Amino acid sequence: MTMMTEYHNPVLLNETVDGLAIKPDGVYVDVTFGGGGHSLEILKRLGDNGKLFAFDQDEDAQANAIDDPRFMLIPENFRFLKRYLRFHGVTAVDGILADLGVSSHQFDVAERGFSTRFEAELDMRMSKKNDVSAYTVINEYEEAQLKKMFFDYGELRNAGAIANAIVTARQEGEIKNSEELKTVLSRFLPAHRSNKILAQIYQAIRIEVNQELEVLKEFLIQSLEVLKVGGRLSVISYHSLEDRLVKRYMRNGMFEGEPERDLYGNFEVPFKNIQKLIVPTDEEIAVNNRARSAKLRVAEKL
Repeated sequence: MTMMTEYHNPVLLNETVDGLAIKPDGVYVDVTFGGGGHSLEILKRLGDNGKLFAFDQDEDAQANAIDDPRFMLIPENFRFLKRYLRFHGVTAVDGILADLGVSSHQFDVAERGFSTRFEAELDMRMSKKNDVSAYTVINEYEEAQLKKMFFDYGELRNAGAIANAIVTARQEGEIKNSEELKTVLSRFLPAHRSNKILAQIYQAIRIEVNQELEVLKEFLIQSLEVLKVGGRLSVISYHSLEDRLVKRYMRNGMFEGEPERDLYGNFEVPFKNIQKLIVPTDEEIAVNNRARSAKLRVAEKL
């Protein structure tokens, strides 16, 4: 079938797939299928006996499914990685790829509410089956919840004032769409920094709506469980909150603190890093501006 290449321009395409060190007869997982760019590249490198499973909870991504007997698209959140692989008779895989960014398609479809560029309903759900939307968060969360969300996920120092402004505005009536939200928060959006601050606000809401950091933690733990020894994990993150979790888990199998050492001062680690941090070239950023904050980490299970 014809792929919707405009759906999403894959970031660090060759570098991410190179990191998997594809075996022709191996079993691989692309947990963020989207437009299928990374999956197509994996399939190019697989032999007739290879297998690729892909996950994507976004209903729109199902239209991009690849017609190939070696491929299966699972329409679920990748936090259920282990469960659905087991359902399909798979308990161990040779490599897992994750591109954690919001797809170009999700940003460009105004009604999804991900982009600061459009007037839209407050949505931001990766899956339309999700009961919690940006509308729910903005109109129903208590002030303390909003403050914590903007501080933790948006890294906004004035999170308390932003939360208070939203709660105060709600007393006059619900905040229904992005333009109303921007109006409520206008005093926090000086002209020279409005886009940056608004992006931080949107990021915080999106992470909360989709439980992105909790989902990422669940995925990383399960990836270690399903990878074979010598299997590869190749992950692209786009902001420091994600990258910190990926880096720490690849380094010592924990998200916080340090593992206990033995009498000799050593501790077992789950992965070894395959290469140094990889970021896009200036040329790739010029072609695809959304790649500018991407960070690729690749590790091998010990």
